[in-house]
Amino acid sequence: MCKRLDETFCWLEFEIQNDENLTDLEQYQKLVAWAEQARRQNPNAFDAVTQWILDDAQWAQQNLSQNEQILMQEILGRFTKQNACLRERLKKLDPSVVNDAVYPALDRFDLELSGHTQDGCLRAAVDQLFSDFSSMRQPAVRRQIAGNKTGATGTDSVDLFGYINYLKDCDAAVQWALFMPETVRRQQQGFRLESLVYRKMPAMRLIGFEAQEAYRDISKRMEKMKTLDSLRAYRSELEFDVLFMHHYGRGVDVEPWHGVWGRFMKADTPVPPGWVSFDFSADPDDKAGPPYAAQFAYAMFSGDLKAMHARKGFDSDAMYDITRNMMLAQGVPIPYPDKYWTAEAFLNGCGKASTAYLFSAQL
Repeated sequence: MCKRLDETFCWLEFEIQNDENLTDLEQYQKLVAWAEQARRQNPNAFDAVTQWILDDAQWAQQNLSQNEQILMQEILGRFTKQNACLRERLKKLDPSVVNDAVYPALDRFDLELSGHTQDGCLRAAVDQLFSDFSSMRQPAVRRQIAGNKTGATGTDSVDLFGYINYLKDCDAAVQWALFMPETVRRQQQGFRLESLVYRKMPAMRLIGFEAQEAYRDISKRMEKMKTLDSLRAYRSELEFDVLFMHHYGRGVDVEPWHGVWGRFMKADTPVPPGWVSFDFSADPDDKAGPPYAAQFAYAMFSGDLKAMHARKGFDSDAMYDITRNMMLAQGVPIPYPDKYWTAEAFLNGCGKASTAYLFSAQL
């Protein structure tokens, strides 16, 4: 290797000159700045670890001792020390400047780093890794430890979500808790997030029609929606029009965007001829795709509508990004890709702009 694997990560430097002369908020902002840089750098570093573990040529018997030092000390051990130092540093700050969600994120990361993985399918392989490193000579064990590369954004589809993938997610959660609140604050230009609540609904059914049929033609869309007015006896608590969006439980890199105009109705509502439906379960299964989980974040916005729907500088648009980023800041899991879905909510009917957003959550 031309460059040590641990050197590809963005590590937090704890000896910052004149730190004691900074206010608690200024010290916290230094941690926020580090977290933003780490989120740009670490995903590719974790992918490099995955690639190294999957490279059979790197795992000859004579390399085993060196590889144990690299993985267990220079990477996992260094993350453990960094988490302890970060926790200590945060505890010294005024609690009012610290996002409390960082502490459970650190707890989860430390648990995984100690070998107590929360994924039952990986537990045997992780136990072998920590109890007998020579087990890494077995390709099957290495595959479960490595998983697959998920790319710089962490959204690439994978065949196997391995132990390194879990560490990558844990690392991300710590950094999101640090910098996402400030990101959300900066993103609200000309509008504001009025509220964000999490909802667990009983089983329900989305009934609608493909967005391509009436994406831009507002009058056609409104006329077609009238069909659902005849189903008032089946209406759910969510009494508004939506543009439901999903990828059939697959990654965004392999399955295109699908949009459906419609409404959420009670479970088992009869579907009008020519319309489509998607079921949402209060107790979803573990399979990818429908039925989706009837669990979500519900965000409401106010202010300039054009700014609220701006796309420049956002991954999707402003409402989508802010809803997602608030969830990440609060440590609320997003069930991507298996049960991932979102929906624009048109509280005053689909003839007017949406001012609310639903985002699938794992509650």
